[in-house]
Amino acid sequence: MTTEPIAPIDLERRVEAVLMVADEPQSLVTLATALGAPVPAVRQSVERLVADYDGEAGGPRRGFELREVGGGWRIYVRPEHDEVVREFVLTQTPTRLSQAALETLAVVAYKQPISRPQIAAVRSVNVDSVVKTLVGRGLIQEAFTDPETGAIHYETTDLLLVQLGINSIEELPRVAPLLEDGRDGFDVDA
Repeated sequence: MTTEPIAPIDLERRVEAVLMVADEPQSLVTLATALGAPVPAVRQSVERLVADYDGEAGGPRRGFELREVGGGWRIYVRPEHDEVVREFVLTQTPTRLSQAALETLAVVAYKQPISRPQIAAVRSVNVDSVVKTLVGRGLIQEAFTDPETGAIHYETTDLLLVQLGINSIEELPRVAPLLEDGRDGFDVDA
Protein backbone atom coordinates (compact mmCIF):
# COMPACT_ATOMS: atom_id res chain seq x y z
CA MET A 1 0.00 0.00 0.00
CA THR A 2 1.13 3.51 -0.69
CA THR A 3 1.50 6.22 1.93
CA GLU A 4 1.13 9.04 -0.61
CA PRO A 5 -2.37 10.50 -1.02
CA ILE A 6 -4.31 9.05 -3.95
CA ALA A 7 -5.83 11.54 -6.38
CA PRO A 8 -9.66 11.45 -6.19
CA ILE A 9 -10.08 10.20 -9.78
CA ASP A 10 -7.49 7.47 -9.21
CA LEU A 11 -9.19 6.45 -5.96
CA GLU A 12 -12.56 6.26 -7.73
CA ARG A 13 -11.09 4.00 -10.41
CA ARG A 14 -9.46 1.79 -7.77
CA VAL A 15 -12.72 1.54 -5.79
CA GLU A 16 -14.52 0.72 -9.03
CA ALA A 17 -11.96 -1.96 -9.95
CA VAL A 18 -12.25 -3.67 -6.55
CA LEU A 19 -16.06 -3.58 -6.64
CA MET A 20 -16.11 -5.10 -10.14
CA VAL A 21 -14.49 -8.30 -8.84
CA ALA A 22 -16.05 -8.44 -5.36
CA ASP A 23 -18.60 -11.20 -4.82
CA GLU A 24 -19.94 -9.69 -1.61
CA PRO A 25 -20.80 -6.11 -0.62
CA GLN A 26 -17.70 -4.26 0.60
CA SER A 27 -17.85 -1.85 3.53
CA LEU A 28 -16.18 1.55 3.33
CA VAL A 29 -13.69 0.43 5.97
CA THR A 30 -12.80 -2.70 3.99
CA LEU A 31 -12.36 -0.66 0.81
CA ALA A 32 -10.28 1.98 2.61
CA THR A 33 -8.05 -0.70 4.14
CA ALA A 34 -7.60 -2.50 0.82
CA LEU A 35 -6.76 0.73 -1.00
CA GLY A 36 -4.69 2.37 1.73
CA ALA A 37 -6.95 5.42 1.71
CA PRO A 38 -8.90 7.29 4.40
CA VAL A 39 -12.51 6.23 4.89
CA PRO A 40 -13.89 9.75 4.16
CA ALA A 41 -12.06 9.80 0.81
CA VAL A 42 -13.44 6.36 -0.06
CA ARG A 43 -16.94 7.49 0.96
CA GLN A 44 -16.65 10.50 -1.39
CA SER A 45 -15.39 8.27 -4.20
CA VAL A 46 -18.32 5.90 -3.75
CA GLU A 47 -20.76 8.83 -3.76
CA ARG A 48 -19.21 10.16 -6.99
CA LEU A 49 -19.39 6.70 -8.60
CA VAL A 50 -23.07 6.36 -7.64
CA ALA A 51 -23.79 9.76 -9.22
CA ASP A 52 -21.71 8.89 -12.30
CA TYR A 53 -23.49 5.56 -12.86
CA ASP A 54 -26.86 7.28 -12.35
CA GLY A 55 -25.99 9.88 -15.01
CA GLU A 56 -26.38 12.80 -12.62
CA ALA A 57 -23.57 14.82 -14.21
CA GLY A 58 -25.17 14.73 -17.64
CA GLY A 59 -23.54 11.48 -18.71
CA PRO A 60 -25.47 8.36 -19.62
CA ARG A 61 -27.32 6.37 -16.99
CA ARG A 62 -25.44 3.09 -16.93
CA GLY A 63 -26.97 -0.37 -17.19
CA PHE A 64 -25.54 -1.11 -13.76
CA GLU A 65 -25.65 0.67 -10.44
CA LEU A 66 -23.63 0.89 -7.26
CA ARG A 67 -25.93 -0.06 -4.42
CA GLU A 68 -25.48 -0.15 -0.65
CA VAL A 69 -26.67 -3.47 0.75
CA GLY A 70 -25.88 -5.37 3.91
CA GLY A 71 -23.55 -2.71 5.28
CA GLY A 72 -21.45 -2.56 2.13
CA TRP A 73 -21.36 -1.52 -1.51
CA ARG A 74 -21.76 -3.75 -4.56
CA ILE A 75 -22.31 -3.31 -8.30
CA TYR A 76 -25.63 -4.67 -9.60
CA VAL A 77 -27.43 -4.82 -12.93
CA ARG A 78 -30.24 -2.27 -12.92
CA PRO A 79 -33.59 -4.03 -12.40
CA GLU A 80 -34.92 -2.88 -15.79
CA HIS A 81 -32.16 -4.94 -17.46
CA ASP A 82 -32.63 -8.13 -15.42
CA GLU A 83 -34.57 -9.97 -18.12
CA VAL A 84 -32.14 -9.25 -20.96
CA VAL A 85 -29.16 -10.22 -18.79
CA ARG A 86 -30.92 -13.39 -17.63
CA GLU A 87 -31.70 -14.36 -21.23
CA PHE A 88 -28.12 -13.65 -22.29
CA VAL A 89 -26.63 -15.71 -19.48
CA LEU A 90 -29.00 -18.62 -20.09
CA THR A 91 -28.42 -18.69 -23.84
CA GLN A 92 -24.69 -17.99 -23.84
CA THR A 93 -23.63 -20.54 -21.27
CA PRO A 94 -23.67 -24.29 -21.68
CA THR A 95 -26.63 -25.97 -20.03
CA ARG A 96 -24.47 -28.62 -18.39
CA LEU A 97 -23.39 -27.88 -14.84
CA SER A 98 -20.10 -29.04 -13.37
CA GLN A 99 -20.07 -31.58 -10.55
CA ALA A 100 -19.12 -28.77 -8.13
CA ALA A 101 -22.09 -26.69 -9.32
CA LEU A 102 -24.49 -29.62 -8.97
CA GLU A 103 -23.25 -30.35 -5.45
CA THR A 104 -23.53 -26.69 -4.45
CA LEU A 105 -26.99 -26.45 -5.98
CA ALA A 106 -28.08 -29.50 -3.98
CA VAL A 107 -26.79 -27.95 -0.76
CA VAL A 108 -28.71 -24.73 -1.46
CA ALA A 109 -31.87 -26.61 -2.46
CA TYR A 110 -31.95 -28.75 0.67
CA LYS A 111 -30.66 -26.23 3.22
CA GLN A 112 -32.05 -22.92 1.95
CA PRO A 113 -31.81 -20.15 2.85
CA ILE A 114 -28.09 -20.64 3.31
CA SER A 115 -25.05 -18.35 3.27
CA ARG A 116 -21.89 -18.85 1.25
CA PRO A 117 -19.80 -19.72 4.34
CA GLN A 118 -22.41 -22.30 5.37
CA ILE A 119 -22.33 -23.85 1.88
CA ALA A 120 -18.54 -23.92 2.02
CA ALA A 121 -18.67 -25.65 5.42
CA VAL A 122 -20.95 -28.39 4.06
CA ARG A 123 -18.85 -28.90 0.92
CA SER A 124 -15.46 -28.30 2.61
CA VAL A 125 -14.28 -26.21 -0.34
CA ASN A 126 -14.42 -22.59 -1.47
CA VAL A 127 -17.73 -22.07 -3.29
CA ASP A 128 -17.47 -18.40 -4.32
CA SER A 129 -17.15 -18.95 -8.07
CA VAL A 130 -19.72 -21.76 -8.11
CA VAL A 131 -22.28 -19.63 -6.28
CA LYS A 132 -21.61 -16.78 -8.72
CA THR A 133 -22.18 -19.18 -11.64
CA LEU A 134 -25.46 -20.47 -10.17
CA VAL A 135 -26.68 -16.92 -9.55
CA GLY A 136 -25.63 -15.96 -13.08
CA ARG A 137 -27.56 -18.87 -14.52
CA GLY A 138 -30.64 -17.85 -12.52
CA LEU A 139 -30.80 -21.12 -10.57
CA ILE A 140 -30.26 -19.48 -7.16
CA GLN A 141 -30.79 -15.94 -5.93
CA GLU A 142 -30.11 -13.75 -2.95
CA ALA A 143 -32.83 -14.33 -0.37
CA PHE A 144 -31.73 -11.80 2.26
CA THR A 145 -28.71 -10.32 3.97
CA ASP A 146 -28.15 -11.13 7.63
CA PRO A 147 -28.21 -7.75 9.41
CA GLU A 148 -25.74 -8.90 12.06
CA THR A 149 -23.10 -10.60 9.91
CA GLY A 150 -23.74 -9.07 6.49
CA ALA A 151 -23.74 -12.59 5.00
CA ILE A 152 -25.95 -13.00 1.96
CA HIS A 153 -28.26 -16.01 2.14
CA TYR A 154 -29.25 -17.82 -1.04
CA GLU A 155 -32.34 -19.71 -2.14
CA THR A 156 -33.37 -21.55 -5.28
CA THR A 157 -35.41 -19.83 -8.00
CA ASP A 158 -38.52 -20.71 -9.95
CA LEU A 159 -36.25 -21.35 -12.94
CA LEU A 160 -34.68 -24.27 -11.08
CA LEU A 161 -38.14 -25.71 -10.44
CA VAL A 162 -38.92 -25.41 -14.15
CA GLN A 163 -35.59 -27.02 -15.08
CA LEU A 164 -36.27 -29.91 -12.68
CA GLY A 165 -39.89 -30.23 -13.76
CA ILE A 166 -41.30 -29.82 -10.25
CA ASN A 167 -43.74 -27.37 -8.70
CA SER A 168 -42.12 -26.96 -5.32
CA ILE A 169 -38.80 -27.61 -3.62
CA GLU A 170 -40.70 -29.97 -1.29
CA GLU A 171 -40.98 -32.37 -4.25
CA LEU A 172 -37.23 -33.05 -4.15
CA PRO A 173 -36.46 -36.59 -3.01
CA ARG A 174 -35.22 -37.11 0.52
CA VAL A 175 -31.43 -37.39 0.50
CA ALA A 176 -30.92 -39.92 3.30
CA PRO A 177 -32.48 -42.92 1.47
CA LEU A 178 -30.16 -42.26 -1.49
CA LEU A 179 -27.03 -42.75 0.60
CA GLU A 180 -25.54 -46.14 1.45
CA ASP A 181 -26.37 -46.12 5.15
CA GLY A 182 -28.75 -43.15 5.15
CA ARG A 183 -27.18 -41.61 8.26
CA ASP A 184 -25.04 -38.89 6.71
CA GLY A 185 -27.68 -37.17 4.58
CA PHE A 186 -29.26 -33.82 5.12
CA ASP A 187 -31.90 -33.77 7.79
CA VAL A 188 -34.54 -31.97 5.73
CA ASP A 189 -37.13 -32.20 8.48
CA ALA A 190 -35.06 -30.15 10.94
